[in-house]
Amino acid sequence: MEINTKNSTDINIHLEVTDPEASAAIYETAFGLGERLGFRASQAPTSGFRGFILSLVVAQPSTVDSLVGTAVEAGFAILKPAKKSLWGYSAVVQAPEGTIWKIATSKKKDEGPFTREIEDLVLLQGVADVKASKAFLVERGMTVSKSFGGKYAEFSNPGSPVTLALYPRKAAAKEAGVSLEGSGSHRLVLDSSLGSFTDLDGYVWEASA
Repeated sequence: MEINTKNSTDINIHLEVTDPEASAAIYETAFGLGERLGFRASQAPTSGFRGFILSLVVAQPSTVDSLVGTAVEAGFAILKPAKKSLWGYSAVVQAPEGTIWKIATSKKKDEGPFTREIEDLVLLQGVADVKASKAFLVERGMTVSKSFGGKYAEFSNPGSPVTLALYPRKAAAKEAGVSLEGSGSHRLVLDSSLGSFTDLDGYVWEASA
């Protein structure tokens, strides 16, 4: 297997859904992500928590509220209403096809003019062992930017459409506000320059075309 030695790796994510065109329209209404998110047709069985959260990082609370509002209008369900916390202001919603999304800002009050700009799209993978999963991806060319033992790891990929982070599966489920139990497909495919493989937690990676 060819190992990527670059300091940055572009990662693109594709959600596996029953109807890609319908899902793309729903997401465009909800978040306006455009080409930052892809869709593929799949009937792969899945149930319960799929093991990951997609997070939209924004500048301030009014942006969180606006995105939650359009998500609900598009058919999303609220798992955790927007509220302040020690770390800022956030909400958790679930798409009609099952993907869980967190919309968050580190600010607790607005400090500028209203905008719907999304600063970062983060894939938070719930994993069995953060250290082991981090080592597996580092061996394949990823570069760690943040690491807190077995509690959290984040990878450096400036310019990539997606930032990848690792979290214990149990903690990810708690963050999402759902039960830990889940089985079947993640309904998620990542493509990157790292090559094609299935990682330690069953996430499917494909080589970029």
